Amino acid sequence: MVLTRILDGLEQSPAQGADAQNMARLGFLEWVLSSPAGITAQDAKDALLQPGIQDAESAAAQEFVTFLEQATVKVSARRSRRNRARQLH
Repeated sequence: MVLTRILDGLEQSPAQGADAQNMARLGFLEWVLSSPAGITAQDAKDALLQPGIQDAESAAAQEFVTFLEQATVKVSARRSRRNRARQLH
């Protein structure tokens, strides 16, 4: 499974700080792009339930878990500013 391989690689990383975050970001993008059907918020939730995900130890692996958690948050679109400008003028 791609998720397990990515997490294992991140666990081996000694990176800290911004380097760990960059490695995690690359791992997250690899995970997203590895699925031909695309990744949904539910896929991220399911990934968080996989063994070892919540037990991440290295900084890079912990950052990866943070990206997974952020991917579960539903974002709502706001109205465009152009419509607001029309209403004001």
